[in-house]
Amino acid sequence: MNAPKRRDRAATRTALLEAARRRFAEQGFDGTGVREIAADAGVDATLIFRYFGSKKDLFAEAVKGEIPEGVGDPDAGPAALAEAMAREVVLEDRAGHGGGEHPLLVMLRSAGRPEVRAALREEVCGRYLADLESRFDGGDADLRAELVGALLIGMGVMRSVVASPVLSDAEPDRVAALVVEMVAALENKP
Repeated sequence: MNAPKRRDRAATRTALLEAARRRFAEQGFDGTGVREIAADAGVDATLIFRYFGSKKDLFAEAVKGEIPEGVGDPDAGPAALAEAMAREVVLEDRAGHGGGEHPLLVMLRSAGRPEVRAALREEVCGRYLADLESRFDGGDADLRAELVGALLIGMGVMRSVVASPVLSDAEPDRVAALVVEMVAALENKP
């Protein structure tokens, strides 16, 4: 008699996370079913609940697991940080990173859900923009940081959701240089 095949918990969990990242990137939270994710990973859907608890918890982990802890040089000014953010979040080819989009853009696709909006706000405002704000001198640093955030998120939407022909095909170095110029104009305000 053959012994039952043992499941590799870590490999199964990783396969589920990768499948979830791809599905959530393509279809958003509401458009993705746990059976689809499980089928993509080649396992039974009950394992999603065993390993993650719920679809919502799987989404949170799938997105969180891909967001880098730090972007750019911690001592750089606002324009240099904005350039690093543009390259990392908007311009980087993420084809090998679960769906080809940065996790913040994946979250944006599901922003109709209050819990996703709250997580997105925390990620964008509490982390990226707070760091950017701390690098601006003078008044309105918070407003200038949010303007840069709106620019970068808008660029991400134009490239990945709208697929605008000019921005989508633009040379990343040229786009990054223009971002630096725009943010530099905000850098020296009293």
